[in-house]
Order: sequence, then C-alpha cells, then structure tokens
Amino acid sequence: MSAGRVDRRTFLRASLQTGVGLVAAGCAAGRTAGTTAPSTTRPPAPTDPETTTMPSPATTPASAILLASFSRPGENYWYGDRRDLEVGNTEVLATMIADRLGCDVFRIEATDPYPHDYRETVDRNVREQDEDARPVIVGALPDVSGYSTVILASPIWNVRPPMIMSTFVEAIDLTGTTLLPVTTHAMSGLGRAVEVYSALAPGAIVGEGLAVRGEEVADAGDDVDAYLARTLRR
Repeated sequence: MSAGRVDRRTFLRASLQTGVGLVAAGCAAGRTAGTTAPSTTRPPAPTDPETTTMPSPATTPASAILLASFSRPGENYWYGDRRDLEVGNTEVLATMIADRLGCDVFRIEATDPYPHDYRETVDRNVREQDEDARPVIVGALPDVSGYSTVILASPIWNVRPPMIMSTFVEAIDLTGTTLLPVTTHAMSGLGRAVEVYSALAPGAIVGEGLAVRGEEVADAGDDVDAYLARTLRR
C-alpha cells in the first residue's frame, strides 16, 4: 500500500482542530497511552510538575504497541539548504505508522522547547550530548507495563537520537519489551540508535529499525508498509 503525499499545513490544522495533545494522543482507532508513572528501579525521569521477545509470526495486536515519538518543527536541513517545516519530519513518519497500526501514541515534548532556528538547535544538541544531559519531558510518563512492543520514533542528531530520547528510555522499565527504532535523518540512517537504546534499556530487545531521509518522508508509505510487515507481521 502506498501512502499519498502528506500536506504538512493540512496535517497541522487537522491536529489543532481535533485537539491533539502535547503529551499523549490516541492513534486513529487506538487508545490514549496511560500516564500512570510506572514502578521501576531506574531513576525517575525529570518531568514538568505542571504541565520479552521479538514479535511472533502472528500479528502483534495494536493494544500491545506503544509509539513514543519526538519531533521538531521549524527550520530543518533540506538537501543542503534550510526549510521551515510546520510539522516535523518525524511527526509525519510517526503519523503514517499510527494510522496503519491504530496503536497508542505518546508524544515526547521538552519543557524547554528546542529553538526554531536550525543552527541554534544544532548547538544546543551538541551541548546536551557533551553533558550527557537528560532534558525534562512535559507531563507524566506513560505506564508501559501493558505493552510488548514500543516503537521509538525520533530524528537523528549528530549521529544519535536526541538526548530527550535518553530521558524517556532510561526512566521507564522496558524489561522484556521489544524496542523498534524509527528515525528520520539527513544522512546518518539509524545512527547509533540501536547502541544507545541497548545501553539504556539492557533488559529490552532492540529489534530492526527503520530509517527514512527527512526530505523523503512524505513518500515513505511503501517503506513503512514493508517495515511493519517484517517486524509486526502486518
């Protein structure tokens, strides 16, 4: 099945009109991810006070899948130049996956939003990597105890997922869970996503990833279908 090109402006208007939250939003026919803090021996994630095994050959039910995604709109790299995006590349890709699966979605948002300016975001990311920072996530984290599979969708910044993804993965108990990395990138593919997630969640199994170039994400429907068919037997 081939997905049509995503109109970013239409997507954004539709999201605002349907009240898509900054913290968690149910996919298509799916449920909203729970927000009860899980019981875990790992340090709790910093949050804003206000605001197993690989899948079997059988189809993985939507109720067993959580899609956790971080995306950044604004000025982005675009074929060697820059382009303003009203909807971030990763959000476009995550929406394609969510529409196909009808799963639950948790949107990872920073309490200190990343800048609109591309260069400023790059500089901040380098500082966070150098400091091994854990950027604070808006709101409570989801209870993942009921999920057998967690899809982790994010861009690749400086050859690895943004540090806010480390905040998320490190703070919840993913023991026995299958993690599927999904990334958008300029030229780094999955980068070090498998290595990073394996180190942060040693009790989880990191499965096959999907990497889509940011400039090509709107036309990635066939790649998404093939990936879900391989990893979740869709």
